[in-house]
Amino acid sequence: MSEKSLASAGSEEPEYNYDGGLAVVAKDAIKNPGLEPHRVRMTDKSKKHENAAARQVAAFFFTSVFGSAFAIWAYFSFPLTEDLGTVRNNTFFLGLGITLGLLGIGIGAVHWAKTLMPDNEVSEARHITRGSEEVRARAVEIIKLADSESGFTRRKLIRRSLYGALALFPLPAIMIFGDLGPNPGDSLRHTMWKKGTRLATDPYGTPIKAADVTLGSVFHVIPEGLNELEHHKLEEKAKAAVLLMRLDPADLKEAEDRKDWSYDGIVAYSKICTHVGCPVALYEQHTHHLLCPCHQSTFDVTEHCKVVFGPAARPLPQLPITVDEEGYLIAQSDFNEPVGPSFWERAN
Repeated sequence: MSEKSLASAGSEEPEYNYDGGLAVVAKDAIKNPGLEPHRVRMTDKSKKHENAAARQVAAFFFTSVFGSAFAIWAYFSFPLTEDLGTVRNNTFFLGLGITLGLLGIGIGAVHWAKTLMPDNEVSEARHITRGSEEVRARAVEIIKLADSESGFTRRKLIRRSLYGALALFPLPAIMIFGDLGPNPGDSLRHTMWKKGTRLATDPYGTPIKAADVTLGSVFHVIPEGLNELEHHKLEEKAKAAVLLMRLDPADLKEAEDRKDWSYDGIVAYSKICTHVGCPVALYEQHTHHLLCPCHQSTFDVTEHCKVVFGPAARPLPQLPITVDEEGYLIAQSDFNEPVGPSFWERAN
């Protein structure tokens, strides 16, 4: 209906004006409601309630102090060892301490603002970056006024507890930085796989025969002997994890120099995504695509796991495989390139 027909339908002005396009101009524009009117709080009327609120704020800050100290204690009390359970305990208790450390500061600051600080709305026009001496003196005056209204200097309990919380909270992060070393050397370029290493099921370590891998099946694979390692077991598993699949050999589009890397349609690829190292563990049998559940990088198994979607920059490295005299699947060599995401020393 046109604007003219609307006008002829009655004398009332239409609610909306329609132009020749699709834009609709509303006359009831939403206005900024601003802050709610000041409501008198118990802390405004009673010194007793004011002191109680100050103690509550300090309690939150002391909770942060406790959380930060707990995180430091957890870092040393639950060291990472070859046992997978230590990773779970270290992550849980260290994370719990850091959470308490951050939440204590955040909740305490919010509670302080809501119960003790003024809640009236203040606005001021923008000024040039470097103000005059009068403006700078006014800024100092405003800071002093804020200090006076918040009671930061006057309320020693809040001030001291906040100082303690802010002083301890960064310490767990400093402790974690210690895990950035030592320098890995060339360990990122090599895995446990070598010529003759049997492919075994994860986590039991049972060797896999080629006859057991049916068309369309998927196996989560580790090198045989990984479970017997006494040192660096988790690191080696993180690098050597492999997905084993069997396709119709006619579906494989193999490069000439890789035709002997598979065996009767059975292919093995690194399970570590080349984006940020998440486990690529979702296989679409009909499309022959591998999907990383973290950021949806998708790899085409029929074409050497090239990237067909998502943020991954490189295909998944392929593990050359064959069978031994007993029919067990074995590796021909290690991966021909580093597995996982890129790192500084990587050439590409």
